[in-house]
Amino acid sequence: MSRAEQRLAHADRAEEGPSGPSGLMDLLGVAAVLVEADGRIDMWSPQAEELFGYARAEAVGQHAAPLLVHPEHRDMAVRLFAEVMETGRAWAGAFPVRHKDGSTRMVEFRNMRLTDSLGDHYALGLATDRSTLRHVERNVALSTRLVAQAPIGLSVLDTHLRYLAVNPALAGMHGVPEADHLGRSYREVLPGDAFSSVEASMRQVLASGVPLVDQQVVGRTAADPEQDRAWAVSLYRLEDHRGHVLGIANVVVDVTDRYLAAKKADRAQQRLRLVANGSARIGTTLEVGRTAQELADALVPDLADMVAVDLLDSVLKRGRSDLGEGPALFRALAVKTAYPTDAAEAIVPPGRLTTYHADHPAAHCIRTRSPLLLTHLEGSDLYRIAADADAARLLARAGVHSDMAVPLIARGEIIGVMGLARARNPLPFDEDDLALACELASSAALSIDNAVLHQHIRSAAETLQRSLLPQLSPMHPGLEVAARYRPAQAFSEVGGDWYDVIPLDGDRTALTVGDVMGSGIPAATTMGRLRTATSTLADLNLDPARVLTHLDKITHGLDPYLATCVFAVYDPHECRLDVASAGHLPPVLVRAGRPPELLDLPIATPLGVGGVPFEATSLELNPGDQLVLYTDGLVETRHEPIDKRLDDLLGLLSSPQPSAEELCDRLLQELRHPAGHDDVALLIACAQPLDRARGCGTGA
Repeated sequence: MSRAEQRLAHADRAEEGPSGPSGLMDLLGVAAVLVEADGRIDMWSPQAEELFGYARAEAVGQHAAPLLVHPEHRDMAVRLFAEVMETGRAWAGAFPVRHKDGSTRMVEFRNMRLTDSLGDHYALGLATDRSTLRHVERNVALSTRLVAQAPIGLSVLDTHLRYLAVNPALAGMHGVPEADHLGRSYREVLPGDAFSSVEASMRQVLASGVPLVDQQVVGRTAADPEQDRAWAVSLYRLEDHRGHVLGIANVVVDVTDRYLAAKKADRAQQRLRLVANGSARIGTTLEVGRTAQELADALVPDLADMVAVDLLDSVLKRGRSDLGEGPALFRALAVKTAYPTDAAEAIVPPGRLTTYHADHPAAHCIRTRSPLLLTHLEGSDLYRIAADADAARLLARAGVHSDMAVPLIARGEIIGVMGLARARNPLPFDEDDLALACELASSAALSIDNAVLHQHIRSAAETLQRSLLPQLSPMHPGLEVAARYRPAQAFSEVGGDWYDVIPLDGDRTALTVGDVMGSGIPAATTMGRLRTATSTLADLNLDPARVLTHLDKITHGLDPYLATCVFAVYDPHECRLDVASAGHLPPVLVRAGRPPELLDLPIATPLGVGGVPFEATSLELNPGDQLVLYTDGLVETRHEPIDKRLDDLLGLLSSPQPSAEELCDRLLQELRHPAGHDDVALLIACAQPLDRARGCGTGA
C-alpha cells in the first residue's frame, strides 16, 4: 500500500460515521453528476436538476445513459464512459443530451474518474449548457478568458477537509504531487496565512450548504515560492442520494494574469489621481516656499515616505542659476515626512543653506540634469545620499532603503532638486515611480520659477513704489500728519497706491491719497507720474476740483490706466478744508465729542475717464479734529461687504488716540489682513492750533 493509500486508510478509520465518495462542485453554475462504475447516478447536484430537468429523486439510482442520452448517441456515451473508467483519463467535450422535456441540448462536459477511499471508481461529470457557457464567456471579459485558457484545478475533500482526490492541474498549482495530497488536510498542503480564509470558507460551506463562487486568494505555494499568485476558488458541498454530507468540492482557477492586470490598472489610476491632485494643489500662490511645500505635500505619503525640495540659492537671489566654481549652493525650501522619523533629522531644514558632496544625488542632478534612481540602498549606499556620516546613521536607523533625486527644470534651466525616499513603505522605487515624480517636478518647477520671477518683479516694483513716496515731516503748520504704505502680500502684485503731503504758501497744506488701478512696475511708474503732477498742480494754487480736472487729462493720456484720488487743501488760519474726490472712498472726519463720519462728497468718476466735471466741498477742520484718508486696501476684503468694513473703520476711530502715528498703526493692525491682496496707503491729519504743537487725540 502506498503512503497516500495509508493516509487515506488512516483517515477512513478516523471517521466517526460512514464515508462515501465525494464529488466536485461546478464553476459558475456548472452541474456536477457522480456516476457509479455500473453507470448508475449516485449524486445529482441542484445545478444538474436545472440543466437536465430531472429532480434529484428522479435521477439518483438511474442509469445515466438511458436517462440522458438519445438512443442514436448511447453507444458513444457508453464507450466514452468506459474509457474514462478504465483508463482514468479525463474526457472533455460537447455532447448532445436529452432533457426531461424531450428536447436535445448541447452540453459542455468535463468527465473524469475519481477513486474513493475504498478503491471504488466513480465518474465525475461537470457539465453546463453550452450556450450558457458561451454567454458567460462573452460577458466576463478577462476572467472568463483566463478560465478558458488556464487549467482548472479540481479536488474533493472530506468533512474534515482532508484531500480525497486531486487532479494534476491543482497539484501543479500547489507544487505538491497528487499522491502527497491524499489523506492530508487542506492546511497541511497549503500552510500559508493567505489560505486560512479559504479554510474558513470551506467550513462555512460545509455547515450551510450555500456554494461559494470565485473567492479570490493571493498567496504563494511550493510551485512558485518567490512571488504571489492569485486564484479564484469556488466551493460546493457534496451530498449522496440520501442527503448525507460527503465533503466539499474545490474548483480553482489561476487568475494571476487578471490579478496583476487589475493591480496594474489600480496603480495606474492611483498615479492619475496623484497627478491630478498634484496639479490642483501645486502652484496655488506665487510664493516660492509655499509652492515647494505644496509639491512635497502632494507626494507624501502616496509616492514617498519623505520628500525634500532644495532650490539653487542663485535662483532665489538673482532669478537665474549660476553654478560657478565648486559645489552648488542650495537653500532648503520644503520637507515633508509621512510620519515622525529619525530620518527627518538627517534632512536639511527649510531656510538653511547647504552644499552636497560630489557623489550625492543632488550633485548628480545638477551635473547631468537627469534624475537618479537608487532602488536598493545597503550599507555604504546610505553615505551617498546623506549629507554626512551622522545623517547616514539616522537614515539607516529609520530604515531608508530606496531613494530618488529629480531635477527641477524650468524653461530649460535647472533651478533645484527634489529628493524622495522610502523607509516604511517596503516596495522600492521603480521606473514608473521615477516617471511620476519627474512629471510632477516638471510642473512644479515652472510654478516655482514663476514664483521666483514674481518675487523679483514684486521686489523691484515695491522698491520703485517706496522710492516714489515722500519722506514726510510729521509737523506742518496747524497739522500733525502720519502716513503708512503697506504693499500687497507676497502672493500678490504691488499696486499703485500713494499718499502725499504738500506744503503751500500761506501755511496751507495739500493732502492727497490715490490708487492707480493696476499692479506691478507699470502701476508704480504711473503712480509716480501722477504724484509728481499732483505736486506741480498744487503749487499753482488751484482749487481741488481744478487739480483733479488737470489730473484727469494727464491720466487719460496714460491709457489704459485709471486712478482714484482724494485731494484736499487745509488752511489753518481759517480752519477750512477744501476737498474733492475722483471716484475714491470717502474720507473720515473725526470731530472732538462727535462720532466719526464719512464725508458726503461728490464722488465723480475715476481719473482717466475724461469729460466729467469735479466738485469741491468746503468744511471746517478745527484743532483737535482728525481727517483720515485711505485707499481701498484698508477696508476691502473678498469675504465681507464694504459697508460692514467701513462701519468697522468708524468704530475704531470712535476711541481717542494719543497720536496720529499710533492711530495709523492701530488701523493697520485691526483692519489689514496679514495676507491682504491689495496695497494700502493711509494718511491721517490732526488739526492743531498754529501757536503750539500738541496731539489731537483728545481735542483742544
